[in-house]
Amino acid sequence: MKRLAKWRLASLFAIVALILSACGNANLSALQPAGEVAQKQYDLMVLSTAIMVGVIAIVAVIFVIVLVKFRRKDDKIPKQVEGSHALEIIWTVIPILLVFVLAIPTVSLTFKLADVSAMDKKNEDGKTDALVVNVRANLYWWEFEYPNEEIITSQDLVVPTNERVYFNLIASDVKHSFWIPAAGGKLDTNVDNVNKFWLQFDNDKANAKDVNNIFYGKCAELCGPSHALMDFKVKAVSRAEFDRWVSDMQSVKEPMKPDTPLAQQGQDIFNQSCIGCHAVTPANTTPEAARLAPNLTNFGEREKIAGFLEHTEQDLKNWLSDPEKYKPGNKMTNTYGDLTPDQLDALTEYLMGLKVQGK
Repeated sequence: MKRLAKWRLASLFAIVALILSACGNANLSALQPAGEVAQKQYDLMVLSTAIMVGVIAIVAVIFVIVLVKFRRKDDKIPKQVEGSHALEIIWTVIPILLVFVLAIPTVSLTFKLADVSAMDKKNEDGKTDALVVNVRANLYWWEFEYPNEEIITSQDLVVPTNERVYFNLIASDVKHSFWIPAAGGKLDTNVDNVNKFWLQFDNDKANAKDVNNIFYGKCAELCGPSHALMDFKVKAVSRAEFDRWVSDMQSVKEPMKPDTPLAQQGQDIFNQSCIGCHAVTPANTTPEAARLAPNLTNFGEREKIAGFLEHTEQDLKNWLSDPEKYKPGNKMTNTYGDLTPDQLDALTEYLMGLKVQGK
């Protein structure tokens, strides 16, 4: 009875695991593609899975047939015959054909996804007609530079839907990996060379109720103690809304002025301790070597704090009070002295007021 109970428990866990393996959020799951690249990669996964399941099923059927039909009934030694040439040809040719069925679409898709020639085509203004984003991975945050638009932001990547977005990927410290599961497979960011690829975000999928124009991105390469917390958000919006965002960002020529006395105190604290690492204007004139921390131009509009905390005043205060507690190994730890409760209130008021849209 005890063995039977154990088998029942094991079976229950197996069934639950099978059910949960199909769960996933539409804005984070690679099994719910939301773009051209993700859809083609998903179709390839379905094809390879179908072939593997088919092979397993055929082998299992043959195994059962042989087990039943040719089971030993007596002690007589069966007639010894050499292998069938026809069968040997069949089980040699079939795997070769299956390899071709997998290889042809895989190789074709690999070359198609590697085509980033549009990034090199310059127009009369010396810029590209295609949207290009320079992605720089850092411990443990992301910077996004739009060279054609001449703006820089961080943590929240904003892209237009229904068109290809080209990426230059590089790391500033250690190897990371840029991955937006719903949009396509990952690609490493290295310190020595630039990797390039493109993604496309489907407008209908982005506007779905369970997505609400927000996709989630992650680092997919173990990079340190806070690797699992190195997240970023992707806002996939229409081209018109993207152009409005770009225009609003470009209109910020100097740090936004606080609108309350408390926020003014917060700006003074920021200028004394934070401005050495954090920029509060989106212009890409800052040298790469001086980009030590995330750009905070539109911090008040972001989806998360530090990439994963809820965007609330209390979570911001918690983060400012003890960054190491929430992201071990981050570069912000111990960069300045402890803040008093009044200073935390003032700095929080200032940071939450850094908004470009919806001011």
